[in-house]
Amino acid sequence: MENNETQLAAVKDNSSALSDIVNQPAANIVADFSRAYKLAKVISTADIIPDNYKNKPADCAIAVDMADRMGVSPMMVMQNLYVVKGKPSWSGQACKALIEGCGKFKPGSVRPVYIGDKGTDGRGCYLAAVWADTGDKVEGPEVTIKMAKAEGWLGKNPKWTNMPELMLAYRASAFFARVYCPEVLMGVHVEGEAEDIRPAERVEL
Repeated sequence: MENNETQLAAVKDNSSALSDIVNQPAANIVADFSRAYKLAKVISTADIIPDNYKNKPADCAIAVDMADRMGVSPMMVMQNLYVVKGKPSWSGQACKALIEGCGKFKPGSVRPVYIGDKGTDGRGCYLAAVWADTGDKVEGPEVTIKMAKAEGWLGKNPKWTNMPELMLAYRASAFFARVYCPEVLMGVHVEGEAEDIRPAERVEL
C-alpha cells in the first residue's frame, strides 16, 4: 500500500505520467474503491480531463470505478459520461461504441438505418446489426419524429428541432442497447433521455 501511495504522489506534478495512468485500463490500477478515490484525487488535478471533472475527486472516483467494472480507461468514461438533472448520461456516440465493442455483434455491422422522408413526421431511424455467433441480422425498435412529438421530446429538448437526424440515431441506439445488450449501459441513460423523461404521475390508492 505504501508503494502505491508513493507512486501516486510522484505523478502528481508529472503530467506525462498522469496521462499514462488515466488512459490505461482501470483494472490495472484499481483494486477497490478506496484506491480508486486516491487515484481520482490525482486525476482531478489534471489539465487533460474534461472541465466538468476538474477538481471533483468524487466524480472522478465514480468514473474510475465504472471504468474498472467495464474494463475501459477512466478517460473514456470521463469523456463520454456527463450529468443531466442529477442523472449520469452516456453521449450518443458512446452508446453506439459500447454496442459495437460488446462482442455480441459482427464488427462493422452496427449501423443506423433511416426511414421515411426528411422533414416529415414519418422520418425515423433504427439500429441494425448482425449477431456474431449466428450471422443473423437483428433490428432495433424504430424511433420516428411522430413518436418524438407524441412523447413531448421536441418541447423538452431543442436538439430534436435543431438536429433531428442525430437525435433519431442517438435514441435508436439507446433503444437497441436496452433490448439486445442492456448490460453495456450499466443502467445509465443515453444522451437526451434524461431531458426527455416524463415524471411518473402519482396514483392515489
